[in-house]
Amino acid sequence: MIEKKFLTVAPFECAWRQDLRFREAGRGCVAFEAFAHNDVTLVFRENVGSQHYHYKRDNSPHYTVIIGSHQNRRLKIEVDGKTVVDAAGIALCCSSAFQSYWISIYDGLISIGKGRYPFQNLVFQWLDSNPNCSVQYIGLSSWDKHVGYRNVNVLPLTHNHLSLWQHLDSGEYEGGKDGEEDLEDEYVGYKKRGLENFLESWELSDMFFIVGSEERAVPAHKVILGVSGNFSFISADEEEVVQLPRVTYPVLHAFLQYIYTGQTQIPESQLVSLRDLSLQFGVMPLLKQCEEIIERFKLNKKLFDSGNNVEISYPNTWPHFCTSFPSGLPVNMPRLKQLHLTRKYSDVDIYIEGHGLVAQPHRIILGLWSAPFAKMFTNGMSESISSKVCLRDVSPLAFNAMLEFMYSGELHIDNAVDMGTLLLELLLLADQFGVSLLHQECCKTLLECLSEGRSSLVEEVLDSVCPILQVVSSIPSCKIVEETCLRKFSAHFDYYTTASIDFIFLDQTTFSNIIQHSNLTVTSEERVLNAILLWCMQAKELHGWEVVEELIADSTPELLFGERLHSLIDMLPFIRFPLLPNPLLKKLEKSSLSRQIPVLDDLVKEAINYVEFGLARPEKEQNARFQRRRSSFKELQYICDGDSNGVLHFAGTSYGEHQWVNPILGKRITITASSPTSRHTDPKVLASRTYQGTSFAGPRVEDGKNCSWWMVDIGEDHQLMCNYYTLRQDGSRAYIRFWNLQGSVDGKTWTNLRLHENDQTMCKPGQYSSWPIMAPNALLPFRFFRVFLTGPTSDASNPWNFCICFLELYGYFY
Repeated sequence: MIEKKFLTVAPFECAWRQDLRFREAGRGCVAFEAFAHNDVTLVFRENVGSQHYHYKRDNSPHYTVIIGSHQNRRLKIEVDGKTVVDAAGIALCCSSAFQSYWISIYDGLISIGKGRYPFQNLVFQWLDSNPNCSVQYIGLSSWDKHVGYRNVNVLPLTHNHLSLWQHLDSGEYEGGKDGEEDLEDEYVGYKKRGLENFLESWELSDMFFIVGSEERAVPAHKVILGVSGNFSFISADEEEVVQLPRVTYPVLHAFLQYIYTGQTQIPESQLVSLRDLSLQFGVMPLLKQCEEIIERFKLNKKLFDSGNNVEISYPNTWPHFCTSFPSGLPVNMPRLKQLHLTRKYSDVDIYIEGHGLVAQPHRIILGLWSAPFAKMFTNGMSESISSKVCLRDVSPLAFNAMLEFMYSGELHIDNAVDMGTLLLELLLLADQFGVSLLHQECCKTLLECLSEGRSSLVEEVLDSVCPILQVVSSIPSCKIVEETCLRKFSAHFDYYTTASIDFIFLDQTTFSNIIQHSNLTVTSEERVLNAILLWCMQAKELHGWEVVEELIADSTPELLFGERLHSLIDMLPFIRFPLLPNPLLKKLEKSSLSRQIPVLDDLVKEAINYVEFGLARPEKEQNARFQRRRSSFKELQYICDGDSNGVLHFAGTSYGEHQWVNPILGKRITITASSPTSRHTDPKVLASRTYQGTSFAGPRVEDGKNCSWWMVDIGEDHQLMCNYYTLRQDGSRAYIRFWNLQGSVDGKTWTNLRLHENDQTMCKPGQYSSWPIMAPNALLPFRFFRVFLTGPTSDASNPWNFCICFLELYGYFY
């Protein structure tokens, strides 16, 4: 959305428009120009407000960003009317001219920048640990003075937001001066390792020029020269000496400066000599620029005075690399990659314990990207006098992937057999060797996947949340990835604690943070109890608390839980026992666990008193243990075929508020088919309670194959962990035999929940049939569901007609 008209907002008012909104709730960017003495104020909320709306009187969830608060002295961010950021001297207003700003929000990460170009010139960031992911509409507001707005642009984030995460200070989730200084220090440190630092340096050099009549020695590096021009005469095996008796040192210096830094300057009188040297060694970009400048001299000699310096800069054609080698340098990238593959000019052999020789790169390339490698080669260590470097506990595959990044500036792991593992190994290597840009690329890829990105890595990364947490919890600069994983684990707690036993390898701090996370979503507090017991006893297989009770009956807590017994005592109070059914509490009260673990016994008795008699001290009423979790599921349990307990029926009652109305008509549910809607392909039929003699989804061709399907969308604000479903055959004899039930978050990428291969259940017209979903995927919440025909039906005349007249889903709904 682009709004180019000038808009003035009067004091204490707010301008709203239907098109001033993010395309995706909780994620978007607004760029704008503002003219004000103070208080340029933007409000982000779920719905449009009125002209006289004011954020100070808003009781609904919202974010407010105030630029130039306190008479243009401070930046403020408010959440639901409460100040969470109050920073001095940042992103202030301008009362003499329009000033450009941009503000982005991504899952609670609020980024604020100055300038006409969004996602550049970041000046402040703050991350909401309890994000409001519903904000979508943008209000342009003011305080006690008029504020002028113009050129308002609402932009999708696409992948731009990923570059913003890297600016977060690794220790805290708030921006400010300290965070900016840390970031600046990091990049200054990186630039010190740039190629300009090796210009005419003997460090890591493997050749030198003898220049001029004074025979001055000027060191250089074969691989750098080799990818910048035609230096094919240089030997690959020994230190080379290149004699240039007719070239003066200033000309050679300008020549090398251009190669190593991408820019140089030289007196006009020496420009022809620089051109000739460029021609001699085939540095074509410099040759072309010299010739263009000389031609301009010929056309208009008045443009330059003899003796003045001429500045020459290589045009930056590598915007993707912005701060990394070979950005802004006259480097032939295909030739650089070829030197890496052929190992020409290689001057170091990399050995990995147990794998032998794995790579023969160039010291200068390793030193450019990695401070540890640069120190290894220059501080007198054994590697500085030997060409052999021995590493241990390093994956050869990951190390070579890191080298490929160093030589190309791009991360290529799509073809790896185990991409998730390789990505984590690369992240550890990048941290170990200080390759900060590779570290950022790994974090970006992980965040793309964890934020429901659609790539080939997604499913693998989703199943690797525990290994990711094990890795990133030890890396301070990965806090944002760690928090995203904690949020993902907490939101899918049932899945991650029942699909795999991997969670027991998490450290106590990480696991405890998950148990206490505000996003923790469970179908029952019994799941939390089971997970804590399994983690504390470091179980080797998954089971419930009843099995632990049997084990402790013949043992002691000290033997069963070992060193984690104290952790068990610390974590048991995080279970909300009052939310458990009373029969289960009674059973726990009589168990061996309660008899041998006093803390558990006290908590269970407290919960029973609360459930049966409402007995709890006032201060305990405020304890989270006595409150329902923020995003609890409603259990919609399958009882029998055709019952009224499923999701579609529940939606038809406006989620229990009114009498039943077909949810398609009530626009609570959307059902679509693989074929266009018609008299016999009517979505309303599948959600109705009425039998239909003919109801089918016709075939279509997808990816060159026939397929038929019915798809259910339960709504943008709802998800279901589906554990049962029901179909009803229409009046035909086209019985399904091969089909899948699938779930999806976005309606594009699908996860199989149950596969049916030659299933003979359907055998009569009008027959109901129901199936449980037993796989761990039943514990993953989805918005979209579809039954997808994967093979022909029993009807030979129309084998790809999917003939059903009723569909119902069950499980945990919210």
